[in-house]
Amino acid sequence: MDSLMQNSAYFGFFITLMGYWCAVQVGKRMRSTLCNPLLLSIIFIIAFLKLTNISYDSYDNGAKYINYFLTPSTVCLAVPLYRQLKLLKEYAGAIVLSILSGTAACAIMIFGLSKFFALEMSIYASLVPKSITTAIALGMTEEMGGVAAVTVMSVFLTGILGAVIAGTVFKLFHIEDPVAQGLAMGTASHAIGTSKALEMGEIQAAMSSLAIAVTGIFTVIIGPIIAGLY
Repeated sequence: MDSLMQNSAYFGFFITLMGYWCAVQVGKRMRSTLCNPLLLSIIFIIAFLKLTNISYDSYDNGAKYINYFLTPSTVCLAVPLYRQLKLLKEYAGAIVLSILSGTAACAIMIFGLSKFFALEMSIYASLVPKSITTAIALGMTEEMGGVAAVTVMSVFLTGILGAVIAGTVFKLFHIEDPVAQGLAMGTASHAIGTSKALEMGEIQAAMSSLAIAVTGIFTVIIGPIIAGLY
């Protein structure tokens, strides 16, 4: 099976699509927050590779082509944002304040927990950008002397966790305003959270898309300042 993957440039690509399709079908049937399509598709693909004894390198030989769609798919998030320009202008002050406070709270929390557990500076630096999109997070980690692998994992887990528990948190704290929901998703769990926001509504998607960009900017500014105190 591994030789088949090596000979077929797109086999990993189709396995990824099939895994995601299966995850979406399970999510529709189960209707549980734990059945996040991204999380389930990862589990399905890992299980498939293990059962068929296919190496990751062979799988990635075809799956890597999906990365080419990452940039255009991210740009597509600007569509709901454009449609909600009037709403953005109306809540401009509250939006900026919300994202700034969320970013600051995240930075302070990471600083406090890292100090409490006496983590090395390299690990702390790797966790600082956990709530921003991977492309920015990796660049920031490199500048701060962090470990790229730790950053990637923390970004992924943060996004998945946010997407899974968002609905429950909103119900628990009676957060029903779509603007607040979208800002929370984008600020706390970047693009993966935004994928969940897209399911919730166009306003949530627009606010979450905006929060991704602004949170990235604020984190790049605030993170190193707080890190200087470590």
